Amino acid sequence: MTLPELLAVLDAGETVTAGSAAFAAILEVSEEALRITGELNSGYHPPERVRELLSWLIGGAVDDSVTLFPPFTADFGKNITLGARVFINAGSRFQDQGGITIGDDCLIGHNAVIATLQHEITPDRRADLLPSPVVLGRNVWLGANVTVLPGVTIGADAVVGAGSIVTKDVPARSIVVGSPARVVRTIEG
Repeated sequence: MTLPELLAVLDAGETVTAGSAAFAAILEVSEEALRITGELNSGYHPPERVRELLSWLIGGAVDDSVTLFPPFTADFGKNITLGARVFINAGSRFQDQGGITIGDDCLIGHNAVIATLQHEITPDRRADLLPSPVVLGRNVWLGANVTVLPGVTIGADAVVGAGSIVTKDVPARSIVVGSPARVVRTIEG
C-alpha cells in the first residue's frame, strides 16, 4: 500500500483492521518516524536542522517560523500539518495517524499529547485502529501536560489550561480546564 493510499484510508476515518495491509503500512511508516525522531532527539541541533528533520518527519515543508524544542515524538509523522509561527515545547508527543492540523500562531506546552487513534472496544477486535483527526485553529494555546483526544477540534484563540484532558470540541475564544476539560470563560477583545 502506498503512502497516499494509506493516508486516504486514515483521513476517511476508516477502521484499520489489525493484520491488514493498511495496518502493516502504518507500522512501516512508524519505523521511519522512529528513525527520524531518534536523530532529532539525539543531542543538540540548531533550529534550521530541527526544522529540516521535522520536514522529513512530516513529509512536507516546515515554515522557517516554526520552533520545536526536542525531545519530540511522533509515532507516524506523515499526517501532521503545521501552520506558520507554531511553537512546540519539549516533551510533546503526537499520535498523528488520524491527522493533526495545527493552525498559525499555535503554542504547544511541555509534554502535550495529541492523540488521533482509538482502539475498538470489543475484546476480539481491540487491536483494530479507529482514526479521528485533531484540529487546532489559529492561535490556540495548549498548556503543559495537556492531552487532546481523537476527533477534537479546538477553535481559534482558545486556551487549554495545564493538565487538562480535552475530550470534546472547544469553542473559539474560550478557556477550558480540567478532566474532562470544560469551558470556564470566554476571551473578550
